[in-house]
Amino acid sequence: MHPAFSVIFLTTLIGVGQGLFLAIFTGHSYAAVQLVSAQDSVAFYGVGGLIALLFLIGGLTASFFHLGRPERAWRAAAMWRTSWLSREVIVLPSLMLLILIYTAMQFLDLDTVLYTSEKGNVLHLSLIIGTLAAIATFVLYICTAMIYATIKFIQEWACALTVVNYLLLGTASGFTLAAALSSANAPELIGLYGKWAIIITAAAFFTRGGSLIRNARIKPISTMQTAIGVRHTKIQQKSMGMQGGSMNTRDFFHHKTAAFLKIIKWSFMILVFPLPIILLWTGVNSGSTSVLLGAFIIQYIGLIAERWFFFAQANHPQNLYYQTT
Repeated sequence: MHPAFSVIFLTTLIGVGQGLFLAIFTGHSYAAVQLVSAQDSVAFYGVGGLIALLFLIGGLTASFFHLGRPERAWRAAAMWRTSWLSREVIVLPSLMLLILIYTAMQFLDLDTVLYTSEKGNVLHLSLIIGTLAAIATFVLYICTAMIYATIKFIQEWACALTVVNYLLLGTASGFTLAAALSSANAPELIGLYGKWAIIITAAAFFTRGGSLIRNARIKPISTMQTAIGVRHTKIQQKSMGMQGGSMNTRDFFHHKTAAFLKIIKWSFMILVFPLPIILLWTGVNSGSTSVLLGAFIIQYIGLIAERWFFFAQANHPQNLYYQTT
């Protein structure tokens, strides 16, 4: 497939936003049951929620560049009963609204104590809102990934690992950013976020590596015969379909060499996994904000390459007819 950078930025930016909010809410929830020290509502929970919201807004904005008629974008939600894309269109703004409410409660000091246990555990209203947002976050990961995982004729995508990788890669980037944020605003939480970021990144390494191994061993179910509906045993193409370039030859193939794809693959495997893990380990031990922020930046650049490769590696059956030229 031809990778569209609007979709690449959509999926990676909202992935970071989702992961960051999950990280912030994790710290907030741990503090409520006294597993970690509570942090300043504005400086950490509020700022973290705001940054997560900005990433989600950035992803939503990027998505409009992929639309031929942006003014009709609202129609994408009409098929929510059967379309994962429609469900994503509904869940994303819903998540943004919940995070906005959660963040506003921190900044405006509107949080209300609903219950205090004998042990001192405190249930705030913002934790209820945060729980709903966390559920929406996981639903959004599933919706985004299922858009691709349910396309059965693109074998590289039609796999449970597609869903797992979207979830783990987005969460890993969010927790990595949370580690950098905590080093500046909540030093007590560096270990929590840094270690979780390392664990999730390591898990993502194995699942993404597994998908690469699986895709390398795929045996295409489509042939030249099935592509054009002719059962003759010997078929030879004399010219490109349409006698030249067309939408079919532009939008369904990346037009890059195998060597270029190999460079992209090994680049993101290094940038997304081992380098951030090394920097996270260093940053956790030193408490360096610059090192932890560097880990996030490097990982995000790698995620852009990873998502480009995700789309480029997918082989649409129509390319059997139009070839790859």
